[in-house]
Amino acid sequence: LGAFLDSTALMVRSCAAGTPPSANPGVQLGALLGVAAKHGRDKLTIIASPGLADAGAWLEQLIAESTGKQGHGIIPVDGEAVGAPDVYGTDRIFAYLRLASEPQQDAGVAALAAALAAAHPVATMTLHDTMQLGQLFFAWEFATAVAGSVIGIDPFDQPDVEASKIATRKLTDAVAATGRLPDETPFLTEDGISLFADPANVGALPHTGLDAVIKAHLARASAGDYVALLAYIERNAAHIAALGTLRSAIRDHRHVATCVGFGPRFLHSTGQAYKGGPNSGVFLQITTSDPADLPVPGANYTFGTVKAAQARGDLAVLEERGRRALRVHLSSPDALHRLADAITRSFT
Repeated sequence: LGAFLDSTALMVRSCAAGTPPSANPGVQLGALLGVAAKHGRDKLTIIASPGLADAGAWLEQLIAESTGKQGHGIIPVDGEAVGAPDVYGTDRIFAYLRLASEPQQDAGVAALAAALAAAHPVATMTLHDTMQLGQLFFAWEFATAVAGSVIGIDPFDQPDVEASKIATRKLTDAVAATGRLPDETPFLTEDGISLFADPANVGALPHTGLDAVIKAHLARASAGDYVALLAYIERNAAHIAALGTLRSAIRDHRHVATCVGFGPRFLHSTGQAYKGGPNSGVFLQITTSDPADLPVPGANYTFGTVKAAQARGDLAVLEERGRRALRVHLSSPDALHRLADAITRSFT
């Protein structure tokens, strides 16, 4: 622990007030992120060595929650499979987190980063070993504050996370009073999948079948937009792989950035940027009933009910903010295959 903190202290001193901006790594990185966002490159896409891959989830929360507000912000893109340079739009900036102690993959990733740099800005941070993770944490925290200043927002609050909590509490209060969630009516049901949306989004979509609705919804994403899959389903290996395949297909066919979040976890990370950031997201919320459920001690509802209320509250705030959002409710987790088919057909 002592060695870890001593290593981190080197970055703290490098970012100190007495360090000239031209030599301050936190200022340099933050200025790059902020200026890039103001010029339309606001999709921060993280590429990491395998030993640093989980740092992307931490960066996702840091960047989205700190900068996504007042209609501005940086959208972090974590876990998106790396594609050829020509599948990316002009709204990207890449962060390459390189672990030098993993030479078996270093050459390939470095070559890819170099190819991307021909068309896109790439910020590379090299760690010689994982004992330098503290340096990475501090540099990015410092840079996020600088980027927020450049963008013109306060990076130290999260107003839209609370909005989702308020919407969820209204629903759980209703459950406490009546014993169940309020009724809702889908605007279309087909093959074990029910579709829900507010009147504005329903009016923007056809009602001629599941495939047509999914195709029209994804087609609402144009250059500079992103597509986010908000999955209130079990976070297991099969679902992670399935959603990863779908996001890659959406990215490659529509040339837009993609995000995947498992709810309710993402509500406290990218959820802030989705609601408070720029209105450039097209959201596909995926819900299902839990095959096994447990009661909340001391309450007359279950944990599954709480999760369902969080999903509904999340969607309600997205709709209040005028976001392009559609909820897809699966009669069972197996119906995810049918949704995948509809997304695949949307590209033809």
